[in-house]
Amino acid sequence: MAAPVVHSLREQIREHIVEGIVSGRWKPGERIVERRIATELEVSQTPVREALRELESLRLIESAPNKGVRVRNLTAADLEEIYPVRAGLEQMAAELAAPVLAEDTSALEPEVWALYEADRAADGEAQVRHTVAFHRELVRASGNSVLLHTWESLGIEIWTTLSIRWLGTVQQSYAEEHQAVVDAFKRRDPRVGELVKEHVLGCAPRA
Repeated sequence: MAAPVVHSLREQIREHIVEGIVSGRWKPGERIVERRIATELEVSQTPVREALRELESLRLIESAPNKGVRVRNLTAADLEEIYPVRAGLEQMAAELAAPVLAEDTSALEPEVWALYEADRAADGEAQVRHTVAFHRELVRASGNSVLLHTWESLGIEIWTTLSIRWLGTVQQSYAEEHQAVVDAFKRRDPRVGELVKEHVLGCAPRA
């Protein structure tokens, strides 16, 4: 049995803020008060500040002197920008991982099974969670730690959540699309890197 995932305090605070933005608690242009979040979550302001700094690096929020931190007014075009970068990274990862995944796709298959369940239940949160986990395992299989770190620094889960919940970006079947990627690795498809790139680009919202 896999060990439960333990999130750091900063990560928990980051997720709390992201959920607040996605759910509409904080609207675009609205100020996020560091002290108020710290009081609400009964934590010091330091991890709140760290979480906000991370979200600013992802361009989800912005800060200005004497104006504090505010939610950015994101558009479909903003959300779309990340996908070509992600697609390039995942194409490279797929090509590096191909020899490994041709022999063993057990790291990917549990996420596909979970996506079949999520599709049947129309569970949007589970679709996001297992989609991101699938792609993380694909990148991890490349064996390149720099590539994995770069991919993770893009905040894929946050942007995927925003694309789906803000813009209604929907794939026909999350499970079937990811099963097709697994099948490409199994049959040693020489175009697997290109197929993964096309798959990622196909998930991008349209401005």
